[in-house]
Amino acid sequence: MNISICIPSYKRPKVETLKLMPYAKVYVDEAEADEYKRQNLRATIVSCPKGVQGNLCRIRNYILKKEFENEAEAVIIVDDDYQKFLIWEQDKDDPAKMAQRSLKSEEIYEIIQKYSEVCRDLGFKMWGVNCTKEPRAYKNTIPLSFSAYLGGPFQAFIKRNELLYDERLPLKEDYDMTLQQCNKYRGCLRVNFLSYIVRQSEQKGGCASIRTMKKEKEQLALLQKKWGQDIVRIDKNSKRIFDYNPIIKIPLRGV
Repeated sequence: MNISICIPSYKRPKVETLKLMPYAKVYVDEAEADEYKRQNLRATIVSCPKGVQGNLCRIRNYILKKEFENEAEAVIIVDDDYQKFLIWEQDKDDPAKMAQRSLKSEEIYEIIQKYSEVCRDLGFKMWGVNCTKEPRAYKNTIPLSFSAYLGGPFQAFIKRNELLYDERLPLKEDYDMTLQQCNKYRGCLRVNFLSYIVRQSEQKGGCASIRTMKKEKEQLALLQKKWGQDIVRIDKNSKRIFDYNPIIKIPLRGV
């Protein structure tokens, strides 16, 4: 399968993800391209026309259209601030237990290839991984899920996917895209024993450029208006004063 791994990056010219995925392409604003090339030697830097960057959904849609036009069979979009890509597997010293380890670059590529093919064969058009590395989030009797949330740091799309990101929702695009996929294709694939560690809100640039509590509340309200409060719910048990990460309840049977 011809896969294309892409990293949209904005105002963060040192791309940390390239340490793990040196084979990935980095999509940047044309005004920043020279600086990205200077700080990421040997990396493939793709310069986007003015006006594409600055909205996460817009750049992701640009990547999907461009890469599928270039005959990619799977397009994987990952964040630019990866620290680790993790897997749960049997402990070599005690096969009755599970152990977690970091994957190497070549292993990441092989796994992306494998599960892109699995996703295609299942008839889904999108797959992703667990959004947390915590043991309680991985039930080893359920290695795969078909209607679970797929976080923005890793979202993979299969050829003939007809859906695009809603550009009104640059801070809730991953929730919305998961719901879009489940609505149209009746599911999406999540590989529960894989996960990532990213920095997300810890640094400047990217979505941090627009992320404020006011904006988060506006985006959550818009997501609820689009899908309904029965599907997009506010976590009332959260320890935060306001939890801007909603709970989504997808009305499909299965795992």
